Amino acid sequence: MKRLKRFLDHSPFFIRLLHWEYWPFNLVQFPVACYYLTLAIRARSFFYFSAANPGIETGGMFGESKWKIFEIIPDAFFPPTILVQENTPVHEITQRLAEKQISYPMIAKPDRGERGWKVSKLLNELDLIAYAADMKADFLIQSFVSLPVEMSVFYFRYPDQQKGTISSVVVKELLQVTGDGTSTLLQLILDYPRALLQLPVLKHVHSARLQHVPLAGEVIELVPYGNHSRGAKFVDACHLIDAELTTVFDHISAQIPGFYFGRYDLRCTGIDELKQGRNFQILELNGAGAEPAHIYNPGSSLLHAYKVLFYHFRVMYEISLMNHRKGVPFMSFHEFKELYKLLKSYRQKADT
Repeated sequence: MKRLKRFLDHSPFFIRLLHWEYWPFNLVQFPVACYYLTLAIRARSFFYFSAANPGIETGGMFGESKWKIFEIIPDAFFPPTILVQENTPVHEITQRLAEKQISYPMIAKPDRGERGWKVSKLLNELDLIAYAADMKADFLIQSFVSLPVEMSVFYFRYPDQQKGTISSVVVKELLQVTGDGTSTLLQLILDYPRALLQLPVLKHVHSARLQHVPLAGEVIELVPYGNHSRGAKFVDACHLIDAELTTVFDHISAQIPGFYFGRYDLRCTGIDELKQGRNFQILELNGAGAEPAHIYNPGSSLLHAYKVLFYHFRVMYEISLMNHRKGVPFMSFHEFKELYKLLKSYRQKADT
């Protein structure tokens, strides 16, 4: 049995097959898509979700500009961030970074992107030059937030209510390995299933130290941000939900025009400080397309995940219809078509 377990833990194919959290996104989402179609028929619009968050493009379902979202969030809640438009000379970028007091390390990411696509930690100017040359579309540069706890908090509020609901909390464990004093970094990666699935990227990023032998107990951070598609472990922390935490996010959300439904990705010094509304920074705010991330807790069943996802789609539908009755229009097919062209062009330029 031990030999079988070791084989299964060292086979990327079986790791993915036996853990639904690694299954292709479209496969997992197929039943949810069917439910969405049911709700769309009831709403008489395929784009009803756009009314869930009137202050965010498409309600935050897809393709929304991260920069436009930061523009409606009070500056005190998120780290210094700049929008870099395509083909901006590096010397102009460095000048703007200095004006915003953004120093290395820093995080660069596409203005329109999701699931960790082209997110990178820049350690020096050479990294910036390389990223700017690679990204031929608009992107953001954000101060790297080193606060120790990374979390996701899913929040929603019905438009006719003053108090909202927190329906999901996750604490993220970044992808890392711990040295044993004898194994190389490459061996440690190969022995950790979650890291093994990221092997091609990790071999590229950590090429210079793959044969290094970390000391016993030495923690090596492999990916510096908590993205599930880049190997982070999402730990269900819904037990942290209480009146204090809800009050904090009621206060934050009330200051974001046109936001009713979505997920905050943030870093903080600790849970107690967050519940006091202190020492935290919002890294991203995701709207209608966000998932309640606690469904990805290792060992969580797919049936439970569907129950949670269906519930959230129902809430989003109800919020959208309430806003629509108040005069918020649903996105038109023409608007969808134009946005689709924009996103297609953006992706082509970014991947060139």
